Amino acid sequence: MNSLFLITISIVAFLIAYATYGSWLEKKWGIDVTKTTPAHTMEDGVDYVPAKAPVLLGHHFSSIAGAGPIVGPIAAAVFGWIPVFLWIIIGSIFFGGVHDMGALFGSVRHEGKSIGEVIGDTMGSKGKKLFAVFAWLTLLLVVAAFTNIVAAAFVSTPEAATSSLLFIILAIGFGFAVYRRGMNLGISTVVGVALLVLAIWLGVLFPISLSIKTWMVILLGYIFVASITPVWILLQPRDYLNSFILYAMLAGGLLGLLFMRPTLQLPAVTSFKVGTSYMFPILFVTVACGAISGFHSLVASGTTSKQLDSEKDVKLIGYGSMLIEGVLAVLAIISAAYVSQGKLTELLGAGGALNVFSDGLGTFISSMGISFIVAKNFVTLAISAFALTSLDTATRLARFIFQEFFDVDAEKNPNAANFANFMTNKYVATLITVVLGGALAFKGWRAVWPLFGSANQLLAALALLSLAVWLKQSGREYRMALYPMVFMFSVTLVALVLLMVANISNPVLLFFAVVLFVLAIVLILEAQKAFKLSPEKINENTSNKVN
Repeated sequence: MNSLFLITISIVAFLIAYATYGSWLEKKWGIDVTKTTPAHTMEDGVDYVPAKAPVLLGHHFSSIAGAGPIVGPIAAAVFGWIPVFLWIIIGSIFFGGVHDMGALFGSVRHEGKSIGEVIGDTMGSKGKKLFAVFAWLTLLLVVAAFTNIVAAAFVSTPEAATSSLLFIILAIGFGFAVYRRGMNLGISTVVGVALLVLAIWLGVLFPISLSIKTWMVILLGYIFVASITPVWILLQPRDYLNSFILYAMLAGGLLGLLFMRPTLQLPAVTSFKVGTSYMFPILFVTVACGAISGFHSLVASGTTSKQLDSEKDVKLIGYGSMLIEGVLAVLAIISAAYVSQGKLTELLGAGGALNVFSDGLGTFISSMGISFIVAKNFVTLAISAFALTSLDTATRLARFIFQEFFDVDAEKNPNAANFANFMTNKYVATLITVVLGGALAFKGWRAVWPLFGSANQLLAALALLSLAVWLKQSGREYRMALYPMVFMFSVTLVALVLLMVANISNPVLLFFAVVLFVLAIVLILEAQKAFKLSPEKINENTSNKVN
């Protein structure tokens, strides 16, 4: 099949879904543009900082994209391109889009707090504590996987390493110019993008070559600093400028497809069983961010909700970003289907999914007369930039959750106040997260990714669970969250059982799999109790909460 036809189908489907299903969700949930968001009512200049829609879209999209929608779909393509393509379309529209938009909206209506806090309001403190542990363990896996992925990308493409370091300096300057000197956003954007192109060029001229372990240590030090600094210094400006890299990469890939019109060289369907993996549940776990991702709920309720300027932006940022990510996932499938020439398994073993994607998209872009080497370097820079964004966002989110877990009321628990003050210190919370995540990172991303995929998708099921309970208790339509939740639980619990069996000889990964499975079962039981609450009890629970 011609790949241009495939990408056209996906874009048309996503545009229709955004205009219809996204708007229906807005209506059913009662999004109110007149309500003042937490970014204004709780503004603190550090985490709660209002951001204009284009800036926040850049942050949110950059944070959720990362390497997930590239690595996952390409790895899952061993089952053939049709199953992966269908799951990306259906998953993005009815699963991931609902999940992301719901997590953002629910958090905004709970003072910008995390999904764990929403669970605390609807299911009690026990549910909140259990979810916090689950989410924090999942974020440790994110830190581990993405630290290794970014370090490997810097080793394979030293030019991208230089450009990324220069980009961080550029982002800090952009943040000071816009937020402290009041420069016009449009003018600053033009200058910032121009300097970004310069950074890419300087990276080609002056590549930095270091070992993967050295890069991992540097990255762990970076994410410690990045996760505790005010969002306006680095997170907002870097992610905003980052979005232009991805938009350019998407545009280049789409134009390249238009010029080249490559045909798919991968079987439409291979087999229900490939090696030791079965299409159910492995395909739905492996595609991960390309269709639905629990990490997105943590971003939406952790950093994005604290910067939302108006509820009118909920659909654009929550639902729209997931659909754009779906386009990226389809591009990843097309790249794999073309470059592999029917030998995807061999290519994945030789250079990994990111290299397959860089080769494929670089080939498409070079069809417009651009040097293949330049095109591939640009794609690699884009991937590493987004993986780096996801990495330090994950660390900041883990810090939030860690602090929330140990937070106590000093008046009610005076004996625990000193310990709580120590554990909720942002430096302590961040250091513990970075050290433990870093220790896992040195095991290599291939060892961590299967467990990350399962934990990530189970986290999505739990986020949908919290959304369904909250919507039901507040008198809103909740079935759009309930049905995807049931499917995701069935997928991920089966996958975790398979992982337990596969990691019997690996005590660390076995421990993670068992703990995540047990936590999920307990949370499901807690949710059942919440669903069975009488209308009178629901009214009592929600009478003092914003609906």
